[in-house]
Amino acid sequence: MSDQAPISLSRGLPETVISPAPQEWQTALAHALSQPEESRRAAVAEVAALFPRYLDAWAALTTLARDRTEAYAYARVGYHRGLDTLRGSGWHGTGYVRWRHESNHGFLLALESLRRSAEAIGEQEEEQRCAIFLKQLEPEWVSPHP
Repeated sequence: MSDQAPISLSRGLPETVISPAPQEWQTALAHALSQPEESRRAAVAEVAALFPRYLDAWAALTTLARDRTEAYAYARVGYHRGLDTLRGSGWHGTGYVRWRHESNHGFLLALESLRRSAEAIGEQEEEQRCAIFLKQLEPEWVSPHP
């Protein structure tokens, strides 16, 4: 028996999958999104306030924002909450976060929203950083927003 450590072969970069959000959070967001247009943003904001770690709520808020500055603010919160969630899911700053895992959608949508919001306010450097980060996390990334 050898006293050398076994050789570990890797299959490339690691992949992180965020745990699915609790059903209660998902149900609350679905209900909020089903509200009439005039009360939808406030209903989704309430979900984000009740469950601030729920990335999908922050991503949804960016699409419901009243202006580009508000959209940028929601996207920044979603992105930073998402980084915390990724780290808590075992992500160490490298590797993939694939779209094919539904539980990763909230973070990727928050990052895409930050990219679009940064572009909308003329923050080109941040827009480019977000675009690169998206492709690093999900090389097959295609924005779901036209």
